[in-house]
Amino acid sequence: MSYSIKEVFYSLQGEGFHSGRAAIFCRFSKCNLWTGREADRANAVCQFCDTDFIGTDGQNGGKFANAEALCQHLMKFWPDNNTQPFVVLTGGEPLLQVDSALIDRLHHHNFEIAIETNGTKNAPKGIDWVCMSPKANAPIILDKGNELKLVYPQAQLMPEQVADLEFDFFYLQPMDDADPKIQQANVKAALEYCLKHPKWQLSLQTHKLLGID
Repeated sequence: MSYSIKEVFYSLQGEGFHSGRAAIFCRFSKCNLWTGREADRANAVCQFCDTDFIGTDGQNGGKFANAEALCQHLMKFWPDNNTQPFVVLTGGEPLLQVDSALIDRLHHHNFEIAIETNGTKNAPKGIDWVCMSPKANAPIILDKGNELKLVYPQAQLMPEQVADLEFDFFYLQPMDDADPKIQQANVKAALEYCLKHPKWQLSLQTHKLLGID
């Protein structure tokens, strides 16, 4: 299978359980909840996405003929041969493309593998860390994993609707907004919910606060 990759970059994980950890980010093209085009946003299942995942023209992006070719590309970005490389497969929706062949080759090259998914597709076996971020009005097929990260608030998907799924950690992430007042209100609402429901932890997008990728 070939893989279409929007971009690859090395940075710190900015949110959730692995916040602050160095990682290679591999962003897959395409999503099943939005085309990525502004003209289609109003009719998309997920209308608040702020990520460019169209095509393969991002930094270090491209088309890769097979899993080994993609692994060889990713290995270039890990700076320390004495530590295990950590890769985050993200998107778009990575599970439109991630398959067992890629997971096997990544493990062959000693990668620790994390994935960030909307949960509408099943994941191949062997992924080391599964982070699922459900979206309102989208089916939840992948209902177990390591980390559930809910963008908050979503009027049609409140935390109590997913709190009983089989995940080890539960995070609320305030919905980003261009209006600072709305953004601050979302942060306050998420903070108050976490204080009242300590099963949930607050996840802030620290990469945006720090001005890094």
